[in-house]
Amino acid sequence: MFDPAVFAARRDAYMQAIGPGAVAIVRSLPERLRNGDAHHVFRQHSDLIYLTGFLEPDTTLVLRPGAAKDRVVMFVRPRDPALEIWDGRRAGIEGAQQTYGADAAFASGELAGRLGDLLANTDELHYSLGLDDHMDLLIGATLVRLRKSEKRGQRPPRAVVDPRADLHELRLRKRPEELAAMRKAAAISSDAHVLAMGMGRPGVFEHEIEALINYTFRHRGGAGPGYNTIVGTGENATILHYIENRSGVADGDLVLVDAGCEYNHYTADITRTWPASGRFTAPQRRIYEAVLAVQKSAIAMARPGVTIDDLHAHCVRGLTEAMLELGLFTGTVDDRIADLSYRTYYMHGTSHWLGLDVHDVGAYTRDGKPRPLEPGMVITIEPGFYVAPDAANAPAELRGIGVRIEDDIAITADGNEILTAACPKEIEDIERACRG
Repeated sequence: MFDPAVFAARRDAYMQAIGPGAVAIVRSLPERLRNGDAHHVFRQHSDLIYLTGFLEPDTTLVLRPGAAKDRVVMFVRPRDPALEIWDGRRAGIEGAQQTYGADAAFASGELAGRLGDLLANTDELHYSLGLDDHMDLLIGATLVRLRKSEKRGQRPPRAVVDPRADLHELRLRKRPEELAAMRKAAAISSDAHVLAMGMGRPGVFEHEIEALINYTFRHRGGAGPGYNTIVGTGENATILHYIENRSGVADGDLVLVDAGCEYNHYTADITRTWPASGRFTAPQRRIYEAVLAVQKSAIAMARPGVTIDDLHAHCVRGLTEAMLELGLFTGTVDDRIADLSYRTYYMHGTSHWLGLDVHDVGAYTRDGKPRPLEPGMVITIEPGFYVAPDAANAPAELRGIGVRIEDDIAITADGNEILTAACPKEIEDIERACRG
């Protein structure tokens, strides 16, 4: 966890952004059943991590910038020795104040009774509607109750504001401590990919590669995968979010691995594609070279002032040229871009924000236009080329080939930093790693 002063500074920045007339509520998401009475492993809501570092479920943070006292209020699970034997230690009310910076803290069960006083007579409520039905109903009921109390001097907020307007803009620009965590996540992820290349030979199963990768994430100090690890061999590599990971690796297959470690709650996001036999076939090599060339040139473009749309348009053009050269369709590059034919083989975007979430928060447009990149933003650059096994118009030797190459890019004042540069992607380096 970062120094508590880091979280205090984030809360201060958020409260300054929303102003003294506002109140903000950030709530942990509910624990979810996996099956029977067993729950999925709990992962704290990223907004709550960003503002407090507090990782326990059933937690609510209330920020009151204009309050004379108790500007930071937390509702948390109280200490309970009997339950802690079963479910683990709790920070409790005292911990919320002493360790996590709350000016006042209460048991989670007191939220409904205290919420009205916390919201009363404010101008704006900053809250994410639609994430937690129970919390939505509680807030709605509280607003109704405050409307009925207006004659007695308590009125509800005049507006409910999406926190993306302020909080998510703060999260979009990474501070030095965040970039340090992302560098570490990238380094661990790179090591895992290299190990996977060395063991992912014919006869191995996709789930064995997944197990090695996820083990390496934990073994090297990470929390595990930041998202479901994708291991697609052969034609499975043409399925963008393939997570079954149950097929065997065959001689001549390409193996596409999309996997990123979460470290200190920040995730990396790397994709590499490599030949199980240790060497690319001629058709595989042609597609791989096309993807690698456009990815490297797009990375070179990434700097302040450029937009994600610019990067995508560049990759679309380069890959469409390759598609024509490979005989996947005819005509001109401009024609095939205009009629969207290229989407048959490249159907996803080139970039997304990266941070506490693999598809991190932050608006992609400003005033209806693509927003320029700025220092501190972190993006992926991940062009791909996928020829479905049943692509009737494709040459037979190309069918079933899927290639994606993805790196994590931090925008700097004068260009960018490739956080995942340690993970090999040049053909010679890939083949060397595959041979161990």
